[in-house]
Amino acid sequence: MQQIICMKWGLRYSSSYVNRLYNSILKHTDRKTQLICFTDNKVGINKNVICKPIPKISLPKHMETSPWKKLSIWQSPLEPLLGDVLFLDLDLVITGNLDRFFDYKKDQYCVIENWTQVGLGIGNTSCFRFPVGKYKNIFDDFQKNPELYFKKYRIEQVYISKNINSQFFWPRDWCQSFKHNLLPKWPMRLWKPAKLSNKTSIVAFTGKPDPDEVVKGQWPVPKHQFYKKIYKQLKTPDWLLDNWEG
Repeated sequence: MQQIICMKWGLRYSSSYVNRLYNSILKHTDRKTQLICFTDNKVGINKNVICKPIPKISLPKHMETSPWKKLSIWQSPLEPLLGDVLFLDLDLVITGNLDRFFDYKKDQYCVIENWTQVGLGIGNTSCFRFPVGKYKNIFDDFQKNPELYFKKYRIEQVYISKNINSQFFWPRDWCQSFKHNLLPKWPMRLWKPAKLSNKTSIVAFTGKPDPDEVVKGQWPVPKHQFYKKIYKQLKTPDWLLDNWEG
């Protein structure tokens, strides 16, 4: 049984994001696969998704809703999980088969090479796989002094990469960034949609826009930065429409 996990807390992402992820996983796997969602609110989530409370983690108040909460899944034991587990963020779109993510470099930490820090050894934790319990020091050390690690690294994915000796990056074509890899440069994006390679299985939507906004052809900007509307425009790609609903 292949195990995929996600996390949902707070109000930014609704249960529909979890359900879309689940449907898309079924569409893009050939092997038996289950989705486990660690969440503070399971209302509206598909009954076939295994919902569990977010594992306990002690965080300073200013970090409680930040991605540092994701470190909670590095603790051991992590019921009901064993062996290699694939983590997927809710704000990504699956566009190709996921089974190969379980075959690549088994029993190792595998992650996206961060698109904005290529060559610096920093992973992007939108999509990563790890063997439960093997790197529990990531959680244990952090819990001893959260503020220290926050001040030193600022971003949880930097902390992880700097504290795991045997890190492996996914092949570059497997995981792409919508903004950094696929979106045409301005002004071409005014008439040309983002193009997807058939080698890609994951498209990550870091920051804004979110996938549902791109579906609507929108790229939201703050009111006080209205001038950014000049270049923050895009066309909705067909591959997103084909895969967003799972």
